[in-house]
Amino acid sequence: MSSLPDEAPPPASRRRLLIAFLPLVLFIALAGVFLYQLGSGNDASKIPSVLIGAKAPSLDLAPLEGLTADGAPVPALNDAAIAGRLSLVNVWASWCVPCRQEHPILLELARDPRIVLVGINYKDKTENAVRFLDELGNPFAAVGIDPNGKAAIDWGVYGVPETYLVAPDGEILFKQIGPFTVDALRDKLLPEIEKALTPGA
Repeated sequence: MSSLPDEAPPPASRRRLLIAFLPLVLFIALAGVFLYQLGSGNDASKIPSVLIGAKAPSLDLAPLEGLTADGAPVPALNDAAIAGRLSLVNVWASWCVPCRQEHPILLELARDPRIVLVGINYKDKTENAVRFLDELGNPFAAVGIDPNGKAAIDWGVYGVPETYLVAPDGEILFKQIGPFTVDALRDKLLPEIEKALTPGA
């Protein structure tokens, strides 16, 4: 009894087979891009921001209820809080370990009279955020809450912490992705502050 030759799978079966393998192909492609980035020596924190040189998104965030300074509530974060001032807008959360690591640097920056430091509290619980600042100290002149992440999307946030240097006219001059370190402060932010304050820059 002779056997029949193998028949090619019908088109519908081939289509299902292709769809089944598509996620694997996409995963391999993304893994290749990731490995290339690692091997290239590029700093992953140097992701360019399309907002550099653009007008900062509008701010109109509710205050962090229960946060006080000298017995008075810390103001909400809105456009007026940074209007006409060289400003640092820091996106942070109490659950963010790198935020805790960079906090001493923020406390130092808050003492610099050339800038105003404000915070966007990202997807956090109010009581945890207040406890975080009560424990570590509050460097912010104003804090706004972003419970659903909408403001972070507007600002092009990749993850917390992130910090933006905003000119008095509202132009975004610099973006720090990830926590500030002493080196990042010295080599990146402080030169940008000096440049922003130089007449005719």
